[in-house]
Amino acid sequence: MPSGIIIIDKPSTWTSMDVCAKLRGILRERRVGHAGTLDPMATGVLPVFVGRATRGVEFAEKGDKTYIAGLLLGRETDTQDITGETERERPVTATEGQVRETLSRFVGEMDQVPPMYSAVKIDGKRLYALARAGKEVARPPRRVTVHEIELLERQGENGYILRIRCSKGTYVRTLCHDIGRALGCGGCMSSLRRTEAAGFTIRQAVTIQQVQRGEFTLLPVDTLFERYPAYTLTPAQEKRCRSGTAVEAPELSEGLYRLYGGDGTFLSLSQWSAGTLCARKNFFGGGEPL
Repeated sequence: MPSGIIIIDKPSTWTSMDVCAKLRGILRERRVGHAGTLDPMATGVLPVFVGRATRGVEFAEKGDKTYIAGLLLGRETDTQDITGETERERPVTATEGQVRETLSRFVGEMDQVPPMYSAVKIDGKRLYALARAGKEVARPPRRVTVHEIELLERQGENGYILRIRCSKGTYVRTLCHDIGRALGCGGCMSSLRRTEAAGFTIRQAVTIQQVQRGEFTLLPVDTLFERYPAYTLTPAQEKRCRSGTAVEAPELSEGLYRLYGGDGTFLSLSQWSAGTLCARKNFFGGGEPL
């Protein structure tokens, strides 16, 4: 099986690992991994890496993400979304204008406390395991960035649809919870769809059913690094690259580069410094093309 990336439109109720397990069976390839976990209730863009392309997962997880989220005001739950148990309900008096003004206050860098129902580990234990056991522990806040929040539409009396572009590690349901608290009525997340992750968009995504029918394309792993300039190696440079040795390239400047062999094969993502290119991650081996 060639290596590459499949952008899956994750269905609701499936975990991200459920998707990987299903694809291992369909593709008959054990090396399958995903970038950027989605909660079971969430849908949308899940980049899945197949074969040697799994070496790129660590780079995909670091990028910004875009979501379409439902915000329901007046209700707080133990999971901070509508799948949880209701902890309190309050009347909603905020106007749409007040909601818009409050949203603007959540743009920028902020400290966010991870929810108890999350995979974050505290003293070696997953928070969701502690929460299911009825325990709540102190969680250190994490620095995250919300680049943009746009109110797309109002749904019913107390519901809003938001578009959120944010950094890795941002919990959208916690953001909804905190927005509700700021408005004085509480709130929770009613829906979540990821529309962009690691530079891939929902327009590129296929369903599990389409993969089963063979209606999909394996994207080359170097599409993950398109923002970096390409550099084609000479035969001598390629030999050094494939042997794991730094490549001399004095004409380049500081930064990351996509390195290609003379036949166009993507070989490495490398860092240039002081006249040489040193591999950050190699994507060759065993003669298997990417």
